[in-house]
Amino acid sequence: MIREARSEDEAQLRAIQMNTLDEPWPELLGVGVDGPPLVLVLDIGEPLGYALVVPDHPVAYLAEFAIAPGKQGQGLGTTLMGGLLDRLQAGGFETVRLTARADDERARGFYDGFGFAVADELPGHYDDGDGVLLVRDL
Repeated sequence: MIREARSEDEAQLRAIQMNTLDEPWPELLGVGVDGPPLVLVLDIGEPLGYALVVPDHPVAYLAEFAIAPGKQGQGLGTTLMGGLLDRLQAGGFETVRLTARADDERARGFYDGFGFAVADELPGHYDDGDGVLLVRDL
């Protein structure tokens, strides 16, 4: 089930964030749990992943997307991304943007599978490497 985050999710989402993302944004997650931004949670008996979106209508910026360690590679990310894109489209958004590490082939392949395309290269975007701006129309 995909639902909006609730206050009681914060500790579990923060654990996923800190154990999954190379450069987490804890302050944004803390604010997002009570919205805005929008935090959608993949809940299968417990939160197993989340998507944090900063809305700037008609553009949605996907700031964080994480699935719990040990649960990756089981289709949960695909479920969450599909639900997120449906939700954004129903909300009248026209475009989704996100940044990814330029050399992260796994993440890039995942986003490519959902129709995201490179819109710009971002040299030095991350503390230890380059990034790319990925864009998808809804």
